[in-house]
Amino acid sequence: MTERTRLSVFITTYNNGRTLAACLESVKWTDEIVMLDSFSTDDTLAIGRRYGARITQHKFMGYGPQKQMALAATTNDWVLLLDADEALSPALQVEIRQLLQAGLTAEGYEIPRQEQLFWRMYHPATRMNRYLRLFDKRRGGIDDMPIHAAPKIQGRIVRLKAPLYHYGETDIHTKVEKINAYSTGLVADKIRKKRWNVPLILLFYPPLFFIRSYLFKRNFLNGWAGFINSVVAAFYVFLKYAKLYEHEQLARHGTRLLPQDAPAPPSGQRPGSTDKT
Repeated sequence: MTERTRLSVFITTYNNGRTLAACLESVKWTDEIVMLDSFSTDDTLAIGRRYGARITQHKFMGYGPQKQMALAATTNDWVLLLDADEALSPALQVEIRQLLQAGLTAEGYEIPRQEQLFWRMYHPATRMNRYLRLFDKRRGGIDDMPIHAAPKIQGRIVRLKAPLYHYGETDIHTKVEKINAYSTGLVADKIRKKRWNVPLILLFYPPLFFIRSYLFKRNFLNGWAGFINSVVAAFYVFLKYAKLYEHEQLARHGTRLLPQDAPAPPSGQRPGSTDKT
């Protein structure tokens, strides 16, 4: 009989008490749970200890470096990356356990993610995003993206069928807060990679993104929650490029477009802005 492949789960946390128990409950059967915490002040650490997680703490360094540090702390070659607001569906647990027992034939596995969409979950027929989460750490690591850091590996990648549940967007307020913070965090990366005319992107890309989300990704199956989500998603891509354009205009004009007799804005604050993200 083939010996089962051992599996480590690694998670980065900060004040995730609301969702962490569901996350850890879904992976309590794995061989190792590694948590890298950014000095949580809620019951995150107590929940981790209850599930036998090996916990270390480090000041938040950015999504990519934080996840890479958590990955480096794992002791098995095969690893599973989870966010603290995610959980394996029962069907996915079975699928992964069967893979580990039978032998993994690829270097990485992508998993579809079924999202909580405000007051409901995605309709199963909605086109779900897939993420590389189960992989052989000897074949790669975590990329350096400032927000959506993800594993990058060399080798064959196969898609699993069963979904991962994501409980990250419990209401519209939370969704809008996240896209505001994420869009700000991506400005530096957009500055480095910018190749297009930003005003034209602002004009044409958000409507196209709405159509892609609502029709082609079948968000219409999610009723009004799907419509709202598609509108907010289009606003997210608008914000990314609007903030990039704002950065360019401030670099070009500074305060020259303000009235000459207007008091200078406080040091370190963008003119006309109170955003602290």
